[in-house]
Amino acid sequence: MHLIFLSFIVSSDIVDLVGETGPVAKVVLLVLLIFSLISWAIILSKWGKLRRARVQSGRFLRAFRKAQRLQDIAAVAEQFRPSPLVGVFEGGFEEYRRQVGSVGLLRNPTSVQRAMQIAASEELTRLERNLTWLAITGAVTPFIGLFGTVWGIIDAFHGLGTAGAATLRAVAPGISEALITTAAGLVAAIPAVIAYNLIGGSIREFASRGDDFALEMLNAVDRQQPQPAAHRVAEAPEVRR
Repeated sequence: MHLIFLSFIVSSDIVDLVGETGPVAKVVLLVLLIFSLISWAIILSKWGKLRRARVQSGRFLRAFRKAQRLQDIAAVAEQFRPSPLVGVFEGGFEEYRRQVGSVGLLRNPTSVQRAMQIAASEELTRLERNLTWLAITGAVTPFIGLFGTVWGIIDAFHGLGTAGAATLRAVAPGISEALITTAAGLVAAIPAVIAYNLIGGSIREFASRGDDFALEMLNAVDRQQPQPAAHRVAEAPEVRR
């Protein structure tokens, strides 16, 4: 209870302090608030998408390894859509079906691999969308807050010189009002930097899983190919005369 009451007093003091800041500091705080809100919207959206992608990727891999034919997994791949592995599979399967449908035999397995690489790149680009904003927020907002602090300190010392009272009591309120913009800049920057690194690590993990899945897909394509007659027919036993 005491902690709740203390936090209420501190938060109310901060609100009062923000209300007493000058117009430049208010503009700086508004800009930082916009950066922070957009960053948190991206963070929450990305974490939700990555969580769904991770769950669906595990389910898709289990279904893929149990399937006997590529056509079987293609028929149910849509239900695992949040997974980036689905896009990799569909890119390779489309190229595989295009070749096999015309001549009945896969002519160029390398083209299937290239199709999966292109699909994997597109899936990673989709996962990385708007991630740059977090890097910008982490790099820019501390300097925006510092600008507000420097401006507030200049204004505080200018008022001190005008008043002619060189005391700590006279300059402390202005400096405390100025420093709040630095704190606001750090509050906006720190979560953005942490989330950028964590989300980037998850995306790199998906990239690695996509490469591994492409190899599994190539193995499945090889198993789908008809074997030559020399490999299908057992060698005839030697006839004794």
